[in-house]
Amino acid sequence: MKNIHVAAAIIIKEDKIFCTQRGYGEFKDMWEFPGGKLEIGETSEQALVREIKEELNADIKINEFLCTVDYTYPTFHLTMDCFICSLKNDHIELLEAENAKFLKKQDLNSVDFLPADIIVVEKLINRLS
Repeated sequence: MKNIHVAAAIIIKEDKIFCTQRGYGEFKDMWEFPGGKLEIGETSEQALVREIKEELNADIKINEFLCTVDYTYPTFHLTMDCFICSLKNDHIELLEAENAKFLKKQDLNSVDFLPADIIVVEKLINRLS
């Protein structure tokens, strides 16, 4: 089984959390925290800054590590390092996602998150409580 290592940004602005809706692939239309795959030689933090620039044309500050989620999908195993982040400015441009929202903590369950991201939502709600 293929192993995929990714980093995800939990971008918080004021009291809202940024989520994106996938616009392509097997999980199209499902929601997730933005980020992407680590390249050879990259740390999770380096990959995350690069991926957010590529996907959202945004600059982030990584504030703290939240968790690592290991989740086995039917065709691959995912390891996802998750970091609480903030925007360096308010610029976000959707270059890959189909849609995006800033959601309050209590509204995170209103969208259809990918299974691995559901675990992150639970940890995030506990962390922010």
